[in-house]
Amino acid sequence: MAADKKENCGIFGIYGDAKAVDKTYFGMHSLQHRGQESAGIASSNGEEITRYAQMGTVRRVFHKGVLEKLANPIAIGHVRYSTTGSSNVANAQPMLMEYSRGQVAVAHNGNLINAGLLRDEYEAYGHIFNTTADTEIVIHLLAKPTHVSKPDPVGHVLRHLQGAFSLLFLFPDRIEAARDAFGIRPLCVGRTAEGAYVVASETCALDAIDAVYIRDVEPGEIVTLDKDGLHSRFFIDTEGLKPAHCIFEHVYFAKQNSRIFGDSVHEVRKKLGQQLAREFPADADIVTPVPDSGTSAAIGFSAESGIPFEMSFVRSHYVGRSFISPSQELRDLAVKLKLSVIKEAVNGKRIIVVDDSIVRGTTTKGKIKQLREAGAKAIHMRVSCPPIRFPCFYGVDFPTKEELLANNRDMQQIKEYLEVDSIGYISLEGMLSCASLPADHYCHACWSGKYRIPVSSVVNKFALERFQMHLFDNE
Repeated sequence: MAADKKENCGIFGIYGDAKAVDKTYFGMHSLQHRGQESAGIASSNGEEITRYAQMGTVRRVFHKGVLEKLANPIAIGHVRYSTTGSSNVANAQPMLMEYSRGQVAVAHNGNLINAGLLRDEYEAYGHIFNTTADTEIVIHLLAKPTHVSKPDPVGHVLRHLQGAFSLLFLFPDRIEAARDAFGIRPLCVGRTAEGAYVVASETCALDAIDAVYIRDVEPGEIVTLDKDGLHSRFFIDTEGLKPAHCIFEHVYFAKQNSRIFGDSVHEVRKKLGQQLAREFPADADIVTPVPDSGTSAAIGFSAESGIPFEMSFVRSHYVGRSFISPSQELRDLAVKLKLSVIKEAVNGKRIIVVDDSIVRGTTTKGKIKQLREAGAKAIHMRVSCPPIRFPCFYGVDFPTKEELLANNRDMQQIKEYLEVDSIGYISLEGMLSCASLPADHYCHACWSGKYRIPVSSVVNKFALERFQMHLFDNE
């Protein structure tokens, strides 16, 4: 995995369990791969909501004493990596606010592209914002007097939002879970053996607490969990509207043991590797992954090509992110600490290196250098997604277009930059064929530049500035 891209967020909620807070802790821990900047839990006893959130991983933020203070039968949790809003404790979620109807806590995965415009409008009318996260605008919308009076205030608010969102609302007596009309980010529902309902970003979080998967929250749907069980309604008519599931979830974000968008993540990644082997074969002695998200694709590549699978990198799970180091020299050292080469596995070998994606390319170049220093005879780089050439506005914080390796570089130039013997990226068509849904049910804008929300309708002034800055072709 290239360390140049920031993760999404992860959300988890459970209603009607005496151990709801403890189970939320375990659910969040299983979603830790989706964000490590901050973690938070909000819980309710049916009348009052309590919240605790801090910077750091789930394990660092929560200990027995904190969990005991939060103990209640209703809870939602959030792990965060910033996509909109800076990295500080004020932006940690769930956000807890009080308005005319009482308390509400909100947890969000995604990115609202019209948040800046809405924020400007509300600030012009005297609203005061406490954070820089786009999630806060949802609460201001909910508190607006003309919205509060609607028969379905939550549904009315969601119709004002543009972009990607999977949202959890915790009211004192219930949880409301919602997904945007295109279903860009995943969200599923499960049930424990004791009968408590659970909602989570990925099914791995259900497995973590022995809950059984029931179904996904549908695009445009609001699912309510309360004393009467599970109820559903749609806040928008989705008939004839094709979903735009983020296939990068399958490529990189989601955990291997999850099922999202109806498919096993591990199986899709294996198919990506098999397709990659068909499209870009190479003569080599071993196939090796860049762990962890490249492992399943490397297994598939090995199976299709008949070339033995070998682990050449050992990953340390105790090293911080290389892109936050203050200098390139320290970033290079962090990469070496995070991924160490097994010299005996690569010395004198022709190697096919399989990675899930390449963003800036600086980290990948460092890995290639490590393999060369360990005695690799030849290195063939294979990537299980197409070249990333465009920014994402739906919750993936890629660098600017100018920083992307594949921007304005052809394959020969990429090969020369990485200093590999050959380079091969899976085709867009090949990638889309590896998932079970029709190709037009997935968002692939970061590769194709074809955004489901056209440029002309993106009303967030900051998003517009970014679109204009990158000057990409959306045809």
